This record gives sequence, C-alpha cells and structure tokens, in this order.
Amino acid sequence: MLETLISSRTRLKLLLKFFLNSKATSYLRGLESEFGDSTNAIRLELNRFEKAGMLLSYTKGNKKYFRANTEHPLYKDTHNLLLKYVGFDKIIDTIIENLGDLKKAYVTGAFAEGLDDAVIDLVLVGNINKMYLAELTEKAEKHISKKIRYVTYTEEEFAASLWEELNPQSLLLWEC
Repeated sequence: MLETLISSRTRLKLLLKFFLNSKATSYLRGLESEFGDSTNAIRLELNRFEKAGMLLSYTKGNKKYFRANTEHPLYKDTHNLLLKYVGFDKIIDTIIENLGDLKKAYVTGAFAEGLDDAVIDLVLVGNINKMYLAELTEKAEKHISKKIRYVTYTEEEFAASLWEELNPQSLLLWEC
C-alpha cells in the first residue's frame, strides 16, 4: 500500500527506521550498510526530511546522527500510518480486547529498530491467556503475512528480569 504512495524505497526505509520507534538514531554510513542503498540516495532523503523538520540531527565525534522529531506536527500521524502499514494496529487491538489482563506490549527485534522484516517479535506482560494467544497469533500471521514470535511475562517476572533496561531500543506499543 505505502509503496504505491511513496515511490522511493529509500524514503520508505527511512520512515520505517525513524518513525516506528522514536528512540531510533543512526548516521549515514550506518544506514548505508543497514539498507544496502547508496549513500547519495540516503543523504538526499535525509536532507529532505531534515529540511522539512521531520528529522533532527546532532554531531557525535565525526558522525552526524539523525532521529525523528517527535514534536513535528506530522509525527504522530506518520507513526500511526506506519503502524497500520506493518499491521501492528490490528494485532494490538485484537490482543488488548481478548487476551486477558495485558499490562504492556513491546515490539523488539528488527521492527523496533525501524526495519521491515518477515518476523515480528513481541514481549507481552500481564496475566495472559496463552492458549488464546496461540490462536490469535496464528490468525494474525495469516492476516498480515508475517511470522509473529512472542514471549510472555507476569508483571513480577518482567520487573525481576530488568528487561526494559537491557532492551532500550524496544518499542512500547501499549501500556495499561
């Protein structure tokens, strides 16, 4: 769907990288190796996003890092559009509605880093109906054409695991 609206593959990759997870930061050469695109194509798109105010930059050493401008008026809309593009909105709505006492839902792995991938990694915290979760996962995988892997924690297990401190790039999708 978005490929039709956004004809530049590099632009779409940058949107996914920076606007799925507002914590994501990167620099030109890092994006080059991550995307496998030319630095010229990436630089052009980064400059456009920065000029539009959608990306902010800062220098660390001899590298110019970029990150999403979460204060930009289009940030939330862009973020929500990308969540719909990758199917998170449907997954989370269904999970929250019927899964049990869900307290938090995180995305980890490639998607948390702003990369499109065939696998979605989730961490779910709460008193969760695991049988229903397995059924839901199977249905959602067919609907979004992606594999879903998940780990569940009770609130106590999650607090004891120091998971949030060990996974700073994770993307909190939902919290009760």
